Amino acid sequence: MNYIWAGMIVLAFFSAIAQGNMQALSDSVMVGGTDAINLCLRLLGIMCLWGGLMKIAERSGLTNALCKLLKPFLKIIFPKMDLDSKEAQAISMNITANLLGLGNAATPFGIEAMKRMDAQNPQKGVATNDMVKLVVLNSASLRIIPTTVAMLRQQHGAKVPMDIMTASWISSAASLLVGMTMVWILGKRGR
Repeated sequence: MNYIWAGMIVLAFFSAIAQGNMQALSDSVMVGGTDAINLCLRLLGIMCLWGGLMKIAERSGLTNALCKLLKPFLKIIFPKMDLDSKEAQAISMNITANLLGLGNAATPFGIEAMKRMDAQNPQKGVATNDMVKLVVLNSASLRIIPTTVAMLRQQHGAKVPMDIMTASWISSAASLLVGMTMVWILGKRGR
């Protein structure tokens, strides 16, 4: 991947020289750098907010309640996991955030769950089947309320930003089904 990025940078540099657009390249570098910093700061704020809310949810007992509510589902997906563990609680919060369409909120919970799962992993640097399932659950999650997409649609002038709900349900259910099926097939094959 580093070679691809380096190649793109060199190609852009020589293309700008050949076309006499060095000023445009310089402007793009400055705007891109500024945009990258702004994005990092926004994401940092979101990550801190949801990380703090995770701690509040743990202390208030909300994670335990969500974990109990999702126990039948978690028992099917993670049959070997202790469903009273901190990993199960973080996974429950991740699933809940994804169901509500809050992808930015789900990420810190997924990272927390992955850290806790990795701490118990005997083979460091090798993902367990449960870790792979978590990544698929987080990436191809079922979204009941597509909050983030609706917000983006509203910002871009959609008159009814939530009219995508049915399409969101179908596409997210299909992607989750395909993802979990592949995890199951490749998990069996990997053994």
